[in-house]
Amino acid sequence: MAQPATGPAADGPCTAPPENSVHPVDEKISPSRLVPAALQHIAAMYAGVVTPPLIIGQAAGLDQAGMTRLIAAGLLIAGLATLLQTLGIGGFAGNRMPFVNAASSAGIAPMLAIAETSAPGHQLPAIYGAVLVAGAFCLAVGPFFGRLLRFFPPLVTGVVITLIGVTLMPVPVSWAQGGDKEAADFGSMKYLALAAFTLAVILQVQRFGRGFVKQIALLFGLLIGTLAAIPFGLADFSVLKSAPLAALPTPFAFGAPEFRPAAILSLCIVMLVLMTESSAGMLALGEICGRRTDGRTITRGLRTDGIATLLGPVFGSFPTSAFAQNVGVVSLTKVRSRYVVAAAGGALIVLGAFPVLGAAVSLVPMPVLGGAGIVLFGSIAVSGIRTLSEAGLDDSSNIILVAVALGAGIIPLAAPAFYAGFPSWAQTVLGSGISAGALVAVLLNLFFHHLGTHSRTAVALKSS
Repeated sequence: MAQPATGPAADGPCTAPPENSVHPVDEKISPSRLVPAALQHIAAMYAGVVTPPLIIGQAAGLDQAGMTRLIAAGLLIAGLATLLQTLGIGGFAGNRMPFVNAASSAGIAPMLAIAETSAPGHQLPAIYGAVLVAGAFCLAVGPFFGRLLRFFPPLVTGVVITLIGVTLMPVPVSWAQGGDKEAADFGSMKYLALAAFTLAVILQVQRFGRGFVKQIALLFGLLIGTLAAIPFGLADFSVLKSAPLAALPTPFAFGAPEFRPAAILSLCIVMLVLMTESSAGMLALGEICGRRTDGRTITRGLRTDGIATLLGPVFGSFPTSAFAQNVGVVSLTKVRSRYVVAAAGGALIVLGAFPVLGAAVSLVPMPVLGGAGIVLFGSIAVSGIRTLSEAGLDDSSNIILVAVALGAGIIPLAAPAFYAGFPSWAQTVLGSGISAGALVAVLLNLFFHHLGTHSRTAVALKSS
């Protein structure tokens, strides 16, 4: 039977440790385990980190040197935000979980719209002015999100976690086909075969590996898949020749920020979406790690998003939020130490300061990332299904809630143009399957379990 729990389940998929032992999230593991585990996080997130600067930089007409500075800035801010998130500053910022923060791809579409409506040379200043205000907006409203945690019981978080995995699945599918949809050979068999080979390696290591080898199956797949790509010319080493050895980001290198009301409004709406997705990511990670995610944790996490988003435009980065693919790494490997992710954050800072090192990481071909990404994002969906299995789906109201919320979340995936006739602000909110599904799940949870007569509430109290 189902009940409207007032927060996420205290006991997630991972069992909490004995009272006097160190929680796996706070465990300091040996370098021999930490380094490969951190490398897995970097490999899983690198393509996502560089995607926003690549797309926005091209739209702004930057040359190769400008693109290098933009990518370096994205890596630097991602590293700083991840360090702040995992290590924290007192009770002010940082959720102290194995949580990766970086510039989100969710803001690409509205930033492209800003670039298209700006004069040459003013695209990035207009974008950065809007991002600055969006960061301040996040800092102002972030604490209220933590207070709303009681409206995110396991029934709601299970839907959101499942949608995170499902709605992200087109990303590795595109990677497996080559990554560039405009290329003539997009979707060719050589790309698909390499992705399938990478996936097969991961499955073999997962099946026959033991101990820590099994935990780093993803890294083995990425490494062996990249080596297999070399004889077929699918690993591009030319990026190493063009990347400068060192290139520290310069404050306001792309011009002073410009503040335009329409641009500011669009990115503040995007920030609300990112805050919803980031909150969902923290709830998901809490379930996976067996550590309850309370309102204060979410508030500190969102404050980190706001700080990173506010600082980002100074050096040339964009709105910052959670990276769901790294939640998948934690779920897959069961390595829950936040110090592993902190090490990955430190490595991102180094990659941002020395672009030639970042170029070396980017040698992993897109199809190899695609084969690994199917495992990553699929494991997130499985975590959501596992949460839903404990949320009382024998109650008909809960079944309807999950069915409608999942349907709303899958609409943007199944029919990308479905909301084309809606106002731009509605397209921003509903066009993201994660935010649309989360919104519907929260509203239906209120309708079924928080509003109405006492008798309805009594029925609902049977569900957890």
